[in-house]
Amino acid sequence: MAVTKVQKRNGEIVDFDSNKIKEAIFAAAQSVGGKDEVKSARLTKIVTDIINETSRASIPSVEDIQDVVEKVLIEEGHAKTAKAYILYRKRHEEIREVKNLFMDAEKMVEEYVNLEDWRVNENANMGFSLQGLNNHIVESITTKYWLNKIYRKDLRDAHTRGDLHIHDLGLLAPYCCGWDLEAFLVKGFKGAKGKIESKPPKHFESALGQLVNLLYTLQGESAGAQAVSSLDTYLAPFIYYDNLDFKQVKKAIQRFVFNLNVPTRVGFQTPFTNVTLDITPHQLLKNQPAIIGGEMMDKTYSEFQREMDMFNQAFCEVMMEGDGAGRAFSFPIPTINITDDFPWNSDTVNSLMEMTRKFGTPYFANFVNSDLSPEDIRSMCCRLRLDNRELRKRGGGLFGANPLTGSINVVTLNMARIGYVANTPEDFKKRVRELMEYAKEICEAKRAVLESYMEAGLYPYSRHYLQGVKDGTGEYFKNHFSTIGLNGMNEACINLIGKDITTEEGRDFAIEIMEFMNRVIQIYQEETGSLWNLEASPAEGTAYRFARIDKKLYPRIFAQGKDEPFYTNSTQLPVDHTKDIFEAIDLQENLQTLYTGGTVLHGFIGEEIDNIETCKELIKKVMEKSSIPYITITPTFSICPDHGYLSGEHFTCPHCEKEAEVWTRVVGFHRPVQAWNKGKQAEYEMREEFSPEVSLKNRNEILKDEKAI
Repeated sequence: MAVTKVQKRNGEIVDFDSNKIKEAIFAAAQSVGGKDEVKSARLTKIVTDIINETSRASIPSVEDIQDVVEKVLIEEGHAKTAKAYILYRKRHEEIREVKNLFMDAEKMVEEYVNLEDWRVNENANMGFSLQGLNNHIVESITTKYWLNKIYRKDLRDAHTRGDLHIHDLGLLAPYCCGWDLEAFLVKGFKGAKGKIESKPPKHFESALGQLVNLLYTLQGESAGAQAVSSLDTYLAPFIYYDNLDFKQVKKAIQRFVFNLNVPTRVGFQTPFTNVTLDITPHQLLKNQPAIIGGEMMDKTYSEFQREMDMFNQAFCEVMMEGDGAGRAFSFPIPTINITDDFPWNSDTVNSLMEMTRKFGTPYFANFVNSDLSPEDIRSMCCRLRLDNRELRKRGGGLFGANPLTGSINVVTLNMARIGYVANTPEDFKKRVRELMEYAKEICEAKRAVLESYMEAGLYPYSRHYLQGVKDGTGEYFKNHFSTIGLNGMNEACINLIGKDITTEEGRDFAIEIMEFMNRVIQIYQEETGSLWNLEASPAEGTAYRFARIDKKLYPRIFAQGKDEPFYTNSTQLPVDHTKDIFEAIDLQENLQTLYTGGTVLHGFIGEEIDNIETCKELIKKVMEKSSIPYITITPTFSICPDHGYLSGEHFTCPHCEKEAEVWTRVVGFHRPVQAWNKGKQAEYEMREEFSPEVSLKNRNEILKDEKAI
């Protein structure tokens, strides 16, 4: 089949014109004394035939065509013309780069201020502002540095074509990082030569204040989440030794939470922060001496349950009250470890459930019925769950609460496209392996670059707090994973086998592919000596980017959405599949447990749950009856500028008819729907909310029938 379209360097699809090839060949020949246009036409015919043969299933790029021209000129014995053509390409590439430098600067500013670029809203955490404009420009330049100077051409092309997505190209930094709260309490806030330092905190308010400074500063040295674990366990002793009452504790936590939600991060963003709350003293910490002012106290962490309750009660109340307009706080995202001895009937858990039923703020980690253990796995960010047992085998000396790890990079594969262009399941695997090889090269290249930049001092605070890892392993980022993600597996199943992921055939195929990918990742870990994992990528902008590119290249490919296309995240169910969360869990359980890097099942519900007992029952049943590792309960709510919090979806306030913000979880965190990119907005329009009442009724009937049998 003859090629009719070609992809330009900017991604635009245009008509294929063989005359342009002939003109370029003849121009190169003329530059070395050639005059035969007929010969140029004959060579053009050879080039065109090769392109038609090799591009049956895809649209060739300009670079692909030029590579074929070079090959044909050399093989047909026109070495001088080939050399002239290569020099011609190089010269024009340099001219384009200089020209684009100025054109792109103007274009970037105009597209941003006129809201013409969809990437202005790619990240719902980034607001339209002067800081956002500055970040937009800097990220564009840094992206070009990664793609043009660090990564090979084939790796760059794979990203540009949309075969895969290299996340966080706009920053010369790792993806996400977890920090050792104990080391911070012992050392204080420091790390950069000539910059302000703090001694280890002696009081509750100073500990919270220094922690804000720590998270803000370290956020500037990485792209994604900043996490600390066992926050309530570590800070409870400060409440005791300061002899604080509940009112004083709540006031301090209120300042802490407000400060973490101020958009002072680059790009007018708030830092992406995650805290793990133990609720009761952590098993590996409870017999250790408490640390105050960098010194060990006589009391151990097990003796501060009253203060932990006070901390968590105050935290829940602050998060429930929201800001001055009644908005929910997006950060910090709390992760709650649900264990066999979880105190379901305590006042603290009642407050936690009150916060969950209203705003859906926390993540719940299943330590009851999954393969997780609080000692082995620590929450790193909204998606990444890390198995520190792997690190102990590598001599890292890490225990469960030590979070000095993270992810160097995330590369997400476009599974939907593979499903469309592959001919058979075996061909699908072959193409997945090819893209995984690209991902391997990308991650290894970034690891080497970041390690060298760390040595050079580009990340002074990270270097200070990761010095122990360097001393023990020889590398600062030795404990950081290289992460491969996948997007659009549901659409891949439809495009390849004609069945979606809700069917037995689709689900079995997805499981087969994930098991295959995990085997490959194990090989990479042995080959490279680096840590690797498989993740359900959040893909806030990637799911939209992939679908937009694919709909231009392959108009008949299956994608979700009507006006705006998008792909279903990772191996998730179609967003409009069911109202029953337990049905969703049954269909997802065998898939979600195959992720080694992290995943979560979001329980989207239409409005707040009526009472905390329903909320408790829902979460308990999920933990007891499934091995899903992470879950959220995510109600939709609205904020009116005059009337504040409104349960459910209200784009217009029912009391005053003013425009209201509609809030729900975009991927890992809460933001107003109006701030989402168009792809995520299209997903929201299709979303079928779970019904807690329907879910519990169906599950109880199933359990009743099972008991009868």
